[in-house]
Amino acid sequence: MRNNSMDMFDLAGKKALVTGGSVGIGKACATALAMAGADVAIADIDDRTGEKTAEGIRETGVDCVFIKCDVTSKDQVQAMVAKAVERFGRLDIGVNNAGIAILGGDEELDQSAWDKVIAINLTGAWLCCQAEAQQMIKQGQGGKIINTASMSARIANCNASYDASKAGVVHMTKTLAAEWGGFNINVNCFSPSYLLTPMHASTPLEARQCIRDLTPMGHMERPEDLYGTIIFLASEASNYVTGHDLLVDGGHTLNAWLAPLGRHIPPRVSPDQEVAQLKKDLDAMGVEYDENGINEDLHPEIADAFKGMLGLQ
Repeated sequence: MRNNSMDMFDLAGKKALVTGGSVGIGKACATALAMAGADVAIADIDDRTGEKTAEGIRETGVDCVFIKCDVTSKDQVQAMVAKAVERFGRLDIGVNNAGIAILGGDEELDQSAWDKVIAINLTGAWLCCQAEAQQMIKQGQGGKIINTASMSARIANCNASYDASKAGVVHMTKTLAAEWGGFNINVNCFSPSYLLTPMHASTPLEARQCIRDLTPMGHMERPEDLYGTIIFLASEASNYVTGHDLLVDGGHTLNAWLAPLGRHIPPRVSPDQEVAQLKKDLDAMGVEYDENGINEDLHPEIADAFKGMLGLQ
C-alpha cells in the first residue's frame, strides 16, 4: 500500500518520447510529462521550434532532447527511438502525436492529399507504436504507448481523410492493446476537441465563440487542458486501462446542438486565458498575431472552412 496515493501519478525517473512535440498538443504532452518528473525526447520535423521547446523543458529540471524525424519514414522512426534510448538508457513512455489535416471537399480533393494525411496520421503512428513496442519488449518491463486521436474519430466534422485517419488510430490502438498486453504494454489514445493551437491561429473570433456556445464547459480547449489526461495515461494510475480512447472535448460531442447552450456561472477559462499558450507557441514559431492571437495568414484554409460553415464569406 502506498503512503501517498498521488505517488501513482509520479513519473520521476521515467523516460518518454513525444512526436510532433514542438508546439500545440505535442508540446503540451511533453510539458505534462516533464511536470510529473519524466525526461522527455521531442521529435518533430520543425527543428528550430523543436530545439527551443526542448530548451524550455530542460529549464524545469528534467532532461530533454530534440530529435528531428519524419514519422512516415520507417528508418527515421527506428533511428528516433534509438537516439532516445541512447540519450536516456531506455524508453518507458511513447506519445505518438504527429499529425496534419488537409482541408477540402472530398468531391474534388486530390488523392495526394489523402495519401499524405493517412501516411502521417495513421501509418506514421503505427510505425512509431511498432518501434516503441519493440524497444519496450526488449527491455522486458512493459511501458505506456499513447496515441493522439480526435473527436473526429466519432463525428463527421472535417473531411474523409482526416476523420478516417483518426478513426483508424482509435481502432489501431485497440488492436495493439490486445496484442501487446501480454508484454505489460498499455496502449491507449485520447481525443481532443477544437484545440487552440497554432493550427487554429487563423480561426475567426465568430467561430471561436460558436465553439464556446456549443460546448457545455463553455470555453475552447487549450493545450494545458490535456495535462491531466497525459499524466494519467502515462502513469501507474492507468495500469489497468488499455485499448481506451479518452475523449477530452468539454462535452462538445454529447449532442447535436440546435442552439447555443445557456450558462449559469462563468466558465472556468476566459477568452484571454484561452489564447495565453497559443501566443507563447506563436512566439516560439516567430509568427506575428493580433491581441486575440489571430494570424489570418498562418492557416487560411481552416479559417475559410469555418467561415463557410458559419456563412461569414
